[in-house]
Order: sequence, then structure tokens, then C-alpha cells
Amino acid sequence: MSNAEIVVVGAGVAGLSAALAVADASQDVTLVTKADLVESNTYHAQGGIAAAVFADDDPKLHAADTMAAGHGLCEPRAVEILTREGADRVRQFAAAGVHFDRDAQGHMLRGLEAAHSRARVVHAGGDATGKVVELDVSAMVRANPLIHIIEHAFLEDLIVRDGAIAGVRLLVRGGETFRSADMAASRVILATGGAGRLYPYTTNPAVATADGLAAAWRAGAQVADVEFYQFHPTAMAVGEHFLVSEAVRGEGAVLLDEHGERYMTRVDERAELAPRDVVARENFRVMQAQGGKPVMLDVSPMRRENPDLAEFLRHRFPTIDAYTRSLGFDWSKEPIPVAPAAHYYMGGIRTDLEGRASIPGLYAAGECARTGVMGSNRLASNSLLEGLVYGRRAGLAAVNDPAGSVWNPVWFSNSATGRIVSDTPVELSMPAPDERAGANGRPAIWDRTRIQNTMWAGVGVLRDGDGLRQAIDQLGTGLALADADATEPAATACEPDPITRLENRNLLTVGYVEANAALRRTESRGAHARTDYPESCDEWAQSIAYINA
Repeated sequence: MSNAEIVVVGAGVAGLSAALAVADASQDVTLVTKADLVESNTYHAQGGIAAAVFADDDPKLHAADTMAAGHGLCEPRAVEILTREGADRVRQFAAAGVHFDRDAQGHMLRGLEAAHSRARVVHAGGDATGKVVELDVSAMVRANPLIHIIEHAFLEDLIVRDGAIAGVRLLVRGGETFRSADMAASRVILATGGAGRLYPYTTNPAVATADGLAAAWRAGAQVADVEFYQFHPTAMAVGEHFLVSEAVRGEGAVLLDEHGERYMTRVDERAELAPRDVVARENFRVMQAQGGKPVMLDVSPMRRENPDLAEFLRHRFPTIDAYTRSLGFDWSKEPIPVAPAAHYYMGGIRTDLEGRASIPGLYAAGECARTGVMGSNRLASNSLLEGLVYGRRAGLAAVNDPAGSVWNPVWFSNSATGRIVSDTPVELSMPAPDERAGANGRPAIWDRTRIQNTMWAGVGVLRDGDGLRQAIDQLGTGLALADADATEPAATACEPDPITRLENRNLLTVGYVEANAALRRTESRGAHARTDYPESCDEWAQSIAYINA
């Protein structure tokens, strides 16, 4: 496989934005994706993109909402960049032809979502914003002669020499066979998305297996905020756990228990529009009290503004409407069953404000990165925005950085005290490879179901010390087997296939790190909720970085 100066791994909005930024600087760039170009978390995103592009809004107001949702762990400078540059990026993409929804006069439409003080969420295709953005922007990428696309190439690992990035090791699929290929590069931008497939209940697609985050961890990059996993409050409780967008509650839908009683009004003054962590936890508690039965989402309050409710739902939420009806529900006439599901990872590869990671030549953007904008709980519809902004910044940095550039991260500060704190990463020892995996073949290797059930039981919506310690022990056993197995040559035909085996290894790696970080944080904050430490603690009002010992 030929060499490349700059490689982008991942083709969601962050990876596409990074590749376009490099090409805009008149440099060639290679874009690698493990599936088809458009298959990504971005493609499946529904609600929209939050941006202060309307006359009654301001980036400073958007920043304040973002900071509040992050429960003290957002970096103010990173948030300021997100909201200011984000508004510019949305305007630019709208002008470039991205098909945002508009009214008859051509003005962009907007919606209100949880924890936003303004209706500022622009959308496309009703409830198919990510799909529209992905298709429109990927078309720009395909049309650019400086961007060279390699599809169906899995990131095995990063290549590091003399402490700096030297390339990527790929596993390339060709029909039913696989071949390993090294690509030399002095700059690698990871935009590989999240880790939703850690959990049995997730809104994420099959590609969300933490590949970039795990590879960066093995290479020695710092990670941060990895204990914070956001669970979306409302995914369909039947079928494929299809996301029911925040925007549905923004239009007036309410949550009901098995007795038809609305309960969020007793929990938070914002009711169903409280931050996601609040609503997700309450949904989970109500389900526990009901013996596991899902809660119900009732859209009937929308009828006051929309007398023909069925037609409104078909127009405003065409994707959700079609899916619910495919399951036999007419949600214009009856509530639909919903439950929390893993949705977004706030933690990731620690970067500075230009997307640089702690290894020279390595950059990260999007969900696999910890830029400092999400804190302990992401504000709704900030994810695509982060990809637009920080994907571009990472691409420009990869072009402009001289050889040997050193990252310049924002120092951690304690938001409760205002004091700058040490950002020296905690060294985390990983389990030694268990060579028994290679002796008897691969059946001993943990399968996906076992990984997911272990994470849901011990590192899920609600956590406690005993459950976390048990999960750490179990995940460590699985990881030891997977690491030994990874030393075996990739087979042309085996069960499971080599990519699935490597994905499972990545999930075990990140799950193990997440569980350890969650055990260390003895408080509840944002998306991290411990029943044995239910209150927030000023001592923990700061991010924590980790590194592979």
C-alpha cells in the first residue's frame, strides 16, 4: 500500500471535515474508513446541529447552555471555540449546499431540545439530519481530487517510531478474505467515532466499536473523561433500539409510567427537557420499579398545536414515524415504549484546541476525542457541531504543524474551587496477555454478547463500587485473552472473522479503562451516576487523564 503524508481514519462529519480542511490547503490526504464511506454515527444522527445562527441567539448563550450541561467539566475556551466557530461552519455548509430544512421563504427551520435556552437546533430531512449532512458532505469529499478514499479498511493499530507517529496498520477486506497492510504517514487524524457497541442497548450503528480510541490507548496516548458515557433517555424498547430524537420531546411529547402518570415534573422543573443524564436515570429508575417494563412516550400533547397529528408526525419526524409504524405502532394514537440506550461517549483521546494528541503526529476529532467541550454530559445536538469545528481544526493543524510539534493542552482546573490542578495522567496497568487463547483456538475469546452484558450490568446507567470491581475483573479476563489472540496472524476464514475479533478486543480495552475510571471517581456527576456516592463532590469537579502504564 502506498505511503501518504496525512491519513484521516473515519468518515463521519469529523473525518470528512478534516479531509476537506487538508484539501482546502492544497494538500493530498488519504481518507480511510472501515465500511462504506457514508456508514458512520453521523449518518444515523437524527435531531440536528445546535448553532447560534438566529437573530435572537448568541454564541455566548449557547456556550452557557453547554457549560451548564457539562456539570463543571467543560473547558471554557474549548466551548467558546465550539459555539463561535460552529455558527460560522453551519452557515458555510448551508451556503455550500447542505440541504437544511427551510420554510417557504428559504429561512432555516429550527427546533428546541433539552437544556437549550433557545430554539437553535437546525435540522435536515425532518429527523434525518446526520444522513443528509453525511451524504451532502461526502459528495463534496468524493468530488475533491486531492482526497483519496480507501473503503473497507480496518484500523488495526497505529505505527509509532521514536515516540512519534509513523503510520497506520490496516486490515483490508477483499470479499471473504483479509490482508494486513502498513501505510506510512507522518500525520494521522483519528475520527473513528464512539463506542456504543460496548452495550446491548445502543443507538449507535455496528461500526461504533471504539477502534481509534483503543488504538491510541495501546500506542500510549493520553485519554480523559472516559468514565462519562451518555445514555439517551428515549430509544425504542423493541426492535433495534432505534433512537427517538430529543426533538420529539422538544415538540411537546411527555413520559408516562405504566399507570399513565407523568413523572418527570416531580423530578426537575424542566420536566422532559431536563438534561439527558437526568431524564435517562429517571427512566431507568421507573423501569426498575416496574419490573423492567419500558416507560411510554406520549406525543398527544402536540395535538394542541397540530390538530392533524398524524400528518405533522409524518412531516416533522418521517424516519421515526416510518420506523414506529413498521413495528405496528400508530404513535399519533398511542404512546410508544422507550428505554435508555448508550448514545454518546464524552471521554476519549485527550487533545489540545487544535486537535493534537499527546503523541507527536497524532490528532483526533469527533466522538473519539476529548476536546474539553462536552464535560461530563453532552448538550443535545452539539455532537455534529463538534465534528464540524474540531475536525477542521485538526485538519488544518496537521497541514501547518512543523515536524516535532508538541501539543499544548489546556490545563485541568477544578470548577468548584477555580484552582488549576495537576493534569499528570494516572497510569493504568493493563492485564497481561493470557496465552491460553492461542493454544486452544479462538472459542475461548469473549464474544460480543458477553462484553455487552458485562458492561450493562456493571458500567451502565447506574453504577456502584461492587459492580464496577466485578466488571473490571471480568473485562480484564476477557482482555487478556483478546490481547493474546491479537498476536495470531489474521486468518482468511475463521469464526468470528478477524475484524470482529479485533473489534471485540477494542471494546474490551475501552470498557476496561472506562470501568477503572468510573471506580476511581467516587461521586455522581453528569452521565456518571453511582448509587453508593449519589452526590457531586467538589474534590472531583475536574477532568482526569489516564495513560497506559
